[in-house]
Amino acid sequence: MTKTWRIGVAGLGTVGAGLLKFLDERPGFAPAGGRAVVSGVSARSRSRPRPFDISSLAWFDDPVALAQSDETDVFVELIGGSDGPAKAAVEAALNAGKPVVTANKALIAEHGAELAALAEAKGAPLLFEAAVMGGTPAVKMIREALVGDDIKSVAGILNGTCNYILTEMEATGRSFAEVLAEAQRLGYAEVDPTMDVGGFDAAHKISILAALAFGCAPNYAAAEIEGIDQVDLLDIHMARDLGYRIKLVASADRSADGVLVRVHPSLAPLNHPLAQAGGALNALFIEGARVGRIFVQGAGAGAGPTAAAVAADIADVMAGAVRPVFQAPAGTLRPFEPVDPSKSLSRAYLRFLVKDEPGVIAAVSETLAEAGVSIESFLQKPVENASGVPIVLTTHAVAESVLTAAIGRIAELPAVIETPRMLRIARI
Repeated sequence: MTKTWRIGVAGLGTVGAGLLKFLDERPGFAPAGGRAVVSGVSARSRSRPRPFDISSLAWFDDPVALAQSDETDVFVELIGGSDGPAKAAVEAALNAGKPVVTANKALIAEHGAELAALAEAKGAPLLFEAAVMGGTPAVKMIREALVGDDIKSVAGILNGTCNYILTEMEATGRSFAEVLAEAQRLGYAEVDPTMDVGGFDAAHKISILAALAFGCAPNYAAAEIEGIDQVDLLDIHMARDLGYRIKLVASADRSADGVLVRVHPSLAPLNHPLAQAGGALNALFIEGARVGRIFVQGAGAGAGPTAAAVAADIADVMAGAVRPVFQAPAGTLRPFEPVDPSKSLSRAYLRFLVKDEPGVIAAVSETLAEAGVSIESFLQKPVENASGVPIVLTTHAVAESVLTAAIGRIAELPAVIETPRMLRIARI
């Protein structure tokens, strides 16, 4: 007899509606057999217009009640947020021994270790493929396909909103504020875009990938985060002239000293796959000791791709797949040891706005040389209506502490008009 799996879905936004539509059309999608049907739903508003009819489904005002319901076999959390009703409902489902599937990257990045321990204690799966890169299977690739390798680093574009904004700024010559407003009108960006443009969304995702890649507990608090809200159109044009494109890159690198997790605008060579991933695409490099470098690119958000990732996790539950949440038993998980970013070596892009007078370039070059910073390339390009002359240069690899000290000394030069701008050149 075909088993029917009753799915309780909390959160009926874009992804929730997409999942309901998919399960209605294909209840027997899982390769292991059985049927997945939605038995109950919960959201902030019952009367809100939706693209899917929910009138025949059991309604729960409280997602915790849905998670605990005897009519729920698998609880799907699509509410979002690291605390509040999302966390309470997931904990309730796990405490009841029910499998949980979530797309909530903030919840997993900030509370993943404690939830993993609860899931293990109750013998309940906790799956979150949709939390990172939407329908592009980054989580499964690291947790399952690469379990036989020793991963050294993961790096890529993990936020489609930022990628869209940077792509449009370069293509159209419009400012950050103008393109952000358009992204909000198109639904690519939230009314409050801080999580995206501030780099926090990407930091949640790279913290999860670091935990999976290195067999440790997520350590979001240790991530170094810089968003794109300060990226200037001038830098996009100057970087292009030097043969680079600016992308928001999230990376996690393991060394003998620990793990460095960071999110920041970075320069990628124009012919590099990350530079060529435009629009709202996500892209990821994974480097292993045995398999070398793997590159994956795809849709990082949206109803269809993300609902497909949620459905894939539901299929794993239906197949009885059992594995540790983060590559190792929960009791052995420890936060990774963060590396002091000031000690890491980086190549950098530096932009100075200086007075148009003799000796300025020599003074900047001498200051960098005295600090131990070697110049790789140089560009001076007058800009109309600018208060000074922009000078741009790239450096060879140098300790960031040395670079920061050199920039501070240059800022004090009489001919320098404003604080120098620094962007890292991606190590990819």
